[in-house]
Amino acid sequence: MASVIFLTGFMGSGKTAAGRLLASRLGYDFLDLDDWIEKKEGRTISQIFASDGEGVFRDLEQKALHETGNRERMVISCGGGTPCHHNNMEWMNQHGFTVFLNPSSQVLAQRLLSGKAHRPLIRDLDREGLVAFIDDRLKERMPYYTRARLQLVGIHDQETVVSAILEALKPEISFPEGKA
Repeated sequence: MASVIFLTGFMGSGKTAAGRLLASRLGYDFLDLDDWIEKKEGRTISQIFASDGEGVFRDLEQKALHETGNRERMVISCGGGTPCHHNNMEWMNQHGFTVFLNPSSQVLAQRLLSGKAHRPLIRDLDREGLVAFIDDRLKERMPYYTRARLQLVGIHDQETVVSAILEALKPEISFPEGKA
């Protein structure tokens, strides 16, 4: 039974929005890993990157991820780079059901343009630079992302994403009455 569901994918792929909706449908708790790290550290991800660098952030991220290992009935939205460091994807596959949300680069760019000031890796990029960054980073990350048990390619509507995940989970999960 999938008691923990890890949503992975590039920033802007809809992990948090789909995660909240999925958790609601399943009667599960929801956790955004980046938000949890910010609360634990008392500073934003941008501040951690600026003061301590990406390496320190990735260590904090792994520690936070491993702290979810004893959770049950939870949907966890992971940061875009979470699966790509410290063997995190293997750990998530051992401790839950992994889903890779993979909308197109154009959809990702459109979603990220408005909020890029809050994202340290893309803050200074224009649209063209953002699309190039997304394409380059996806090439690097794809070997990790594609280890997810379920891969949703080209789907960007949250309702469709959640329906596809629920369909894939039917053999593994008991749904609350009337929720399947």
